[in-house]
Amino acid sequence: MKVVITSQGSNLEDMVDPRFGRCAYFLVVDTDTDSVEAVPNPGADAMGGAGPMAAQKVSDLGAEAVITGNLGPNAAQSLAALNVKIFRCQEGSGKEAVEALKAGKLDEMGGATVGQHFGIK
Repeated sequence: MKVVITSQGSNLEDMVDPRFGRCAYFLVVDTDTDSVEAVPNPGADAMGGAGPMAAQKVSDLGAEAVITGNLGPNAAQSLAALNVKIFRCQEGSGKEAVEALKAGKLDEMGGATVGQHFGIK
């Protein structure tokens, strides 16, 4: 399965970013081969629409699931429309998040966990 992890850095040792639309990087992990690709998030500094922009990028990357800390309403709606599963992981590294997913320890999110404009600096 191809999974995107929101990350504060460009490798699996970096911490999961609690922000979806404004995370620094997307780590694209193939759980079958353990391959990893770091992709800068094009919506990280967007004036608006970061959540839907990030959701579209996740879809373009071919992800079937996302691991993130929080999700705003626009991003949640966009990911649902794209049939991407969303799993919540609020702490730990990307590597720990993948291990938790494989072990069935992450909860699937049914929608937004924060309001609009969460994570704007």
